[in-house]
Amino acid sequence: MENTFKKSLTVIGAVIVSALLAITICGCAKKSDSKTSSSSDAKYSADNFKQTDAVEIQVANYGTIKVGLDANAAPITVANFKQLVSDGFYNGLTFHRIISGFMMQGGDPKGDGTGGSEKTIKGEFTENGVNNLLAHTRGAISMARSSANDSASSQFFIVHQTSSNNSKSLDGKYCCFGYVLEGMEVVDKIIADAKPTDSNGTIPAASQPKITSIKLL
Repeated sequence: MENTFKKSLTVIGAVIVSALLAITICGCAKKSDSKTSSSSDAKYSADNFKQTDAVEIQVANYGTIKVGLDANAAPITVANFKQLVSDGFYNGLTFHRIISGFMMQGGDPKGDGTGGSEKTIKGEFTENGVNNLLAHTRGAISMARSSANDSASSQFFIVHQTSSNNSKSLDGKYCCFGYVLEGMEVVDKIIADAKPTDSNGTIPAASQPKITSIKLL
């Protein structure tokens, strides 16, 4: 009888230990999964991106827009943009497409949305295999492109307002590479004055805001 009782205690003890181990393992797994999920869903904005470079965009009759660039998130894009700036490529070009509440687009030597520089670059965004977590929130600067992922060249746009129907839908599909640090009031003024001729934001050539210069800081 005594031996049977001792065996019963041993079995019960083993069951309790196994249950405790199972609870511990499950708890660790859940914590790990939670951490992984929050990390993969992380997005950066003007408040917490890692600025590596900066430029000043001078717009005639409006003022200066200071923009921070993040070469950690988009090294190819930032290098291409800086090279074009150094070459004076943008000086004298315009913002040819403006949509209030969405964005203003410029950097096209033709001034009609069909032009670019002599080369195109890889699109550094999630749907093209690049882990770029910069979000298209208000003040974001991003590369315009055609339907082809690797067609970005010189055209860029600045996001006017964060919007679930517009700017957020750009995340993962276009390459955000920095944010406006100073001068969003200039962006607001340009967009407020704009009189596009259609829903696509087309601005007549004579009315396109002129980029006097873009310079590296």
